Amino acid sequence: MSEELIPENPEISQTESDEPIKQRKNGLYPGVSDELAESMKSGWADTELHGLEPIAQASETAARRAALSARFPGERIVVPAGNLKTRSNDTEYAFRASTEYAYLTGNQTEDGVLVLEPTATGHNATIYLLPRSDRENGEFWLDGQGELWVGRRHSLTEAEQVYGIPASDVRELAGKLAEATGPVRVVRGHDAGIEAALADKVTREHDEELRVFLSEARLVKDAFEVGELQKAVDSTVRGFEDVVKVLDKAEATSERYIEGTFFLRARVEGNDIGYGSICASGPHACTLHWVRNDGPVRSGDLLLLDAGVETHSLYTADITRTLPVNGRYTELQKKIYDAVYEAQEAGIAAVKPGAKYRDFHDAAQRVLAEKLVEWGLVEGPVERVLELGLQRRWTLHGTGHMLGLDVHDCAVARTETYVDGTLEPGMCLTVEPGLYFQADDLTVPEEYRGIGVRIEDDILVTEDGNRNLSAGLPRRSDEVEAWMAQLKG
Repeated sequence: MSEELIPENPEISQTESDEPIKQRKNGLYPGVSDELAESMKSGWADTELHGLEPIAQASETAARRAALSARFPGERIVVPAGNLKTRSNDTEYAFRASTEYAYLTGNQTEDGVLVLEPTATGHNATIYLLPRSDRENGEFWLDGQGELWVGRRHSLTEAEQVYGIPASDVRELAGKLAEATGPVRVVRGHDAGIEAALADKVTREHDEELRVFLSEARLVKDAFEVGELQKAVDSTVRGFEDVVKVLDKAEATSERYIEGTFFLRARVEGNDIGYGSICASGPHACTLHWVRNDGPVRSGDLLLLDAGVETHSLYTADITRTLPVNGRYTELQKKIYDAVYEAQEAGIAAVKPGAKYRDFHDAAQRVLAEKLVEWGLVEGPVERVLELGLQRRWTLHGTGHMLGLDVHDCAVARTETYVDGTLEPGMCLTVEPGLYFQADDLTVPEEYRGIGVRIEDDILVTEDGNRNLSAGLPRRSDEVEAWMAQLKG
């Protein structure tokens, strides 16, 4: 990775966004001659792009902004994308726009802000972005975030064509907001500068209402979103196939080989992984969010792989399969796996329009409780076990969650509209029961200890029931074994 052109000059800082290039009294920078500075101003071709096509979801983002406008008439709405975050010293994490901003604009660039200005009939939307780097003042090559260093960005005119929203220079926005009057709401937690400009104009209570509304708006997916979720799932299926094909190499190395193999598929076909991949072999499968992925992969153990590809539009899949590393379940592994499969089948069957959101969880938990009683691991009857929640020692987590731009989508929706709500066509959720027998659990027979099984699929609520978006991955134990044998050749 290249260092900055003039690292010895502490006064030229990429954090000085309001004035990226501080001119010296003599017009020079240390290490930069007048001749070089003058040369860098000219001799560049015009690269403005014309006739750009709008993003695929332009009509959908417009409809989402219209719904937002209708919900908060007469109020200024401010939705930031967020800023770069430092990883170490002068390097940053890869930027990921805030979910609310991406949902309303389709744009994914750092420092962007969507503003809805109230009018007599609704709102006028403006997207505030960084314009092209200024070549006259040297910004494009002397600033750490200049285009020579990090790549070309759209001009404001280009952005208007692509996103279907009038665009302005974001560097002027903080001043405008500071002078603005009237009621304002902002999505907090993404841009400290924007929040500071609005500090005396907003309240946390009103801002939380905005955040909750945008979370609940995503409960029902539109046609574009469903298509993107299917793309994410299809790529994820191919990623799981990739992993099965290299299990022998993972055995020779570690869980990291599995993680890297899936990540390659995510980066080639999508934007990234939607969350940290869980590549949990052996007893690590009993740790729900095992993302260290540094353990051994051994023949005879199970591999719990929980991973999802994120599309270029930021929608993510979330799928789990628990696979025998050597391609064949042992008798006990199969018994536990088949119990989880049966629970998942019951859960999926309960996903339908008009059903309570909690129904699929309750259906899956009942099956798992029945199995635990049948195996003598907990004293029945089943109704007593469920009433006291005794099965939770080994089932641990909820059976699913909403899915979309976030892997745990709609997270700040009100309880009455989400977990106590009713399923509707267009909702997309995971169904993911599991059984986990910790390696140090003395309440179960020794042979159970260290076995963890989860099966997870992405389920779309339809008009007449549901559709399993991830049906392309086998689930039944015998089908999994046949699928693995075919892939491993």
